[in-house]
Amino acid sequence: MTALFGLDLRGRRVLVAGGGTTATRRIRRFLAEGADIAVVAPEATDDLRRHAQHGDLVWHARGIAPEDLDDAWFVLAATDDRELNDRIAAWAADRRVFCIDCSDARQGTARQAAVSRHGDLVVGVVSTDSPDPRRIRAVRDAVAAHIDAGEVDLRRRRQGTGRVILVGAGPGDPGLITVRGRQALSEADVVVTDRLGTAELLVTVGYGVEVVNVGKSPDTHPVPQAEINRIVVAHALEGRTVVRLKGGDPFVLGRGGEEVHACLEAGVPVEVVPGVTSALSVPARVGIPVTQRGLSTAVLVTSGHAGADPTAVAAMTHGTTVVVLMGVAALPDIARAGLDGGASPDTPVAIVESGTTADERVTHGTLADITVIAAETGVKPPAVIVVGDVARPDLLASALAATPS
Repeated sequence: MTALFGLDLRGRRVLVAGGGTTATRRIRRFLAEGADIAVVAPEATDDLRRHAQHGDLVWHARGIAPEDLDDAWFVLAATDDRELNDRIAAWAADRRVFCIDCSDARQGTARQAAVSRHGDLVVGVVSTDSPDPRRIRAVRDAVAAHIDAGEVDLRRRRQGTGRVILVGAGPGDPGLITVRGRQALSEADVVVTDRLGTAELLVTVGYGVEVVNVGKSPDTHPVPQAEINRIVVAHALEGRTVVRLKGGDPFVLGRGGEEVHACLEAGVPVEVVPGVTSALSVPARVGIPVTQRGLSTAVLVTSGHAGADPTAVAAMTHGTTVVVLMGVAALPDIARAGLDGGASPDTPVAIVESGTTADERVTHGTLADITVIAAETGVKPPAVIVVGDVARPDLLASALAATPS
């Protein structure tokens, strides 16, 4: 029977004998663990050579010798010579150093599990009989997919220190939340959620998870930001895992920084899980590249709460793409400020409502007429406004036509 133990190899020397494909694949795991890796092999793959050039590991271009194992914590015998791998395993056993023998796992003293990571959990799969790497990886991948789809309740069962995970939910399509974001939802005892970009994700949270809705709409702010901070911190101080679920990215006009500061001031551990910001993803979803060679090499993201600030106006007049979030109510002021600041009346404008959702709609116009068009078509928030040449409705069609076959 094989016993499973988690080994902390961070900063500890791992000796790898061999520089071929097998060694390269196994070394990626050790790199992810932060090990101090030494490779001893007369030849090495291009991948290993590049890692050595970048200082990720040390490569000794020669054959292995017993003394190479003297200061190793762990050994991987991965040469192309089965007998040599067995000898290396024996050298390691003499030194009481754990060793994986890639030719015959039964000759070594360790097995390398097929591992998947899910937040602070690591799931490993090994075989207790003869090794079968493809079988083990297939089981690992199936289990990982099940967990990452939110099908497993990852809540802690023992009371411990409370914590906050600040999660960016993405622009609205539940498929655009990050893997770590979905994992965090499976770990939550409490979800403190915004109104936008989160509704469908909440369907997946487990029974017994408390959901606190602190969402805002353009004219309604039922829960002030200070109260949101208090709610998040209070639940964490009671020992719960709190997921603060925010639409888009929490640090892009989302006041996520204020919530992190509130946690830190209260001594609450906090993790930030970045999200796919609607400022970039919503235009991309409808075929608007916020930067495009020959049209715009910069993009300014701004809030529309206060209309068009001087920086946004200057950007409009110099060919920079301007992306306005929360700007539907202020659209007349934004368009007027751009025109008064010297932007061309023909500057293209696109408004994407409810981006990445079933209600998505795109309205095109120019600075001169977008206010009238938006009023006639009944544009409503949430919406992302894109100002600049990249918002031309024919941009992608013309670009594709100009691309050599």
